[in-house]
Amino acid sequence: MNTLHLAEVNIAKPLAPMDNPIMQDFVNNVDKMNAIADAADGFIWRLQDEDKDEATAIFQDDSLIINMSVWENLESLFNYTYNSGHIKVFKRKKEWFSKMKMMHMAFWYVPEGYEPTFQDAKNRLDYLNKHGDTPYAFSFKSKFTSTDALNYKH
Repeated sequence: MNTLHLAEVNIAKPLAPMDNPIMQDFVNNVDKMNAIADAADGFIWRLQDEDKDEATAIFQDDSLIINMSVWENLESLFNYTYNSGHIKVFKRKKEWFSKMKMMHMAFWYVPEGYEPTFQDAKNRLDYLNKHGDTPYAFSFKSKFTSTDALNYKH
């Protein structure tokens, strides 16, 4: 059986353009956050050079910041998010980003070696917003396993 890994997407709506002084602390911390992710236990892949045109076409909003990554498992992602240097910047998100009315983060399982696309991410976010947490698309509130995902019929 092929190994499944955990993919994640999170989107954010900045309060101002990236070159605005309001966003400076966020921009100044991006490389640091990426370096922490890259060195984290269980980290596999992250979106590096997003194709802004493709993301804009799929998400229909050119102001969104879109982050995607792949992890060995949910625990690895949780530890990066809440138990690493990432948490210091994460706690400040209200300084830089507006509160979204919809779910802005989704997780799902992908085959080993697969890099999720913007369309994959949009599909999972849409599904999560429509159906709530399921093994097809979920949040940290649910602890679905790869077996749950394989057995789930959506």
